[in-house]
Amino acid sequence: MIVAVPKEVAVAERRVALVAAGVKALVAAGHELRVEAGAGLAAGVSDADYEAAGARISATPLEGAGLLLKVQAPSAQEIAALGSGAALISLLQPLDKPERAGELARAGISAFALELLPRITRAQTMDVLSSQATVAGYRAVLLAASRLPRMLPMLVTAAGTISPARVFVIGAGVAGLQAIATARRLGAVVDAYDTRAAAAEQIESIGARFLTLDLETADAEDAGGYAKEQDEAFYTRQRQQMGEQARRSDIIITTALVPGRRAPLLIDEAGLRAMRPGSVVVDLAAANGGNCALTRADEELNVDGVQVLGPTNLASDLPANASAMFSRNVVALLQHLAPEGRLALDLADEITDAALVTHEGVVRNPALRAALEGGA
Repeated sequence: MIVAVPKEVAVAERRVALVAAGVKALVAAGHELRVEAGAGLAAGVSDADYEAAGARISATPLEGAGLLLKVQAPSAQEIAALGSGAALISLLQPLDKPERAGELARAGISAFALELLPRITRAQTMDVLSSQATVAGYRAVLLAASRLPRMLPMLVTAAGTISPARVFVIGAGVAGLQAIATARRLGAVVDAYDTRAAAAEQIESIGARFLTLDLETADAEDAGGYAKEQDEAFYTRQRQQMGEQARRSDIIITTALVPGRRAPLLIDEAGLRAMRPGSVVVDLAAANGGNCALTRADEELNVDGVQVLGPTNLASDLPANASAMFSRNVVALLQHLAPEGRLALDLADEITDAALVTHEGVVRNPALRAALEGGA
């Protein structure tokens, strides 16, 4: 099967779906790899690296390809170039942009959305969301530290003792836990909160204090391990109590997302304006509306001296590591889907069924079908 790896066309996207090591693994499995010239340069992978791994460098890698590997969703031009009967593996934001599934179905493309891979043991090596969230959580703390007008660790010097900065991390998923670990390594005092009671042990195991709020959270986690959406009364009480913690914090990292929904508002404007001047908020939920009242996607605001940052693609800031991890995830998935060098889709398989959103001209995912029908 011919596998195409183009250069990403999304604005500011520096990652690539497959690095040289991934090419080598897929060539060994019987695939023919075509990589667009310059596709990996931003991630530190040269055309010569790809050629040495067995790929062919091409100006038009999608021509005749049976499978397209991408980080971000394909453009209309890429969909047209791929053609009916081919397959796609990429991030698709399916629950946020269901219309994209309709476009892919009409084009006759079998599309796999990496966001929909099930959270089961067999799929751990394919989990792109976790690998990229690891990078984002790490980068969020470094970004905040670079904006904060003080150092993070406690230091004892001849000029006196410098007290440590206080970091508050909201959400203890992969990004949140990595943010906690990074802030602790830099010497900050870290408090963290998650609606899931099971997260307390994870938070404390990496040196942070679990913030206990006076809220009922017994039903805060779904069967897939994600946080469940709560009612507005819950979020109102949560914001009131979080405002107290915000006032004591130098840095806040927010990571709370509910798949397919607007991000819950956790820091309201009053809580934000009560923070000390010079404080920094990095809102990792900015792409879905933000956890902070005044967050704007991909913008930096100054609110009474408090800096509010809304990055939507922090993994792209560290493209070498992010691409290497993404590549390993994609190779693992493709080895599952095409163990003998060609796609052999078992629609009864839990992994294949969950990730395959369109096939043979049909939108297969029930939630996406309902969203498309509701918008018709």
